[in-house]
Amino acid sequence: MKRIAIFASGNGTNLENILKHVRRRRIRAEVAFCFSDNPKAGALRRARRLGFSTIMFTPGHFPSKKLYEHELTRHIKREKVDYIILAGYMRVLGKEFIRVSRNRILNIHPAILPSFKGTHAIKDAYDYGVKVTGVTVHFADDSVDGGPVISQEAVPIQSGESLPSLEKRIHQVEYRLYPKAINLLLNGKLKIKGRRVIHK
Repeated sequence: MKRIAIFASGNGTNLENILKHVRRRRIRAEVAFCFSDNPKAGALRRARRLGFSTIMFTPGHFPSKKLYEHELTRHIKREKVDYIILAGYMRVLGKEFIRVSRNRILNIHPAILPSFKGTHAIKDAYDYGVKVTGVTVHFADDSVDGGPVISQEAVPIQSGESLPSLEKRIHQVEYRLYPKAINLLLNGKLKIKGRRVIHK
């Protein structure tokens, strides 16, 4: 069975959804550990409550980003992690980290990439006034919300809809779309060809 590590910086609702899928065997993987770079992250509390191992340290513990990510890589190698699942991890990964784990890192973003990259994607799309936004699952690279796209789902913005309502509907799509993409990865059903991801 493949081993995964889940990275999260914030509240951790996507992390919790993934962990529950693992417990119910809807995602057939072993969770090596859940990592956060934020000591106050809700993700840590959620993982511990569900009985999963957690690791926490911040870039501030290290003289450089390179050494911070070297420590992350050490844990990944020690725990024999096959794949890294980003679930609201709010840092851009460095080139060396990506090189070591190339094509083994998944990310989810609450917009239809390449539109509305960055931290506040849902609000940015809402404020811009677009009629359709959505969710993207993609392989991570060393750019902001870059990497080949695995799957996307559109979410129309309803007339007169509030931002909290849109956020709730986006999250519901995330909870459904991400486990499907993770299972495709775990089952060897994804092949990268240039910028394209082919579903085998």
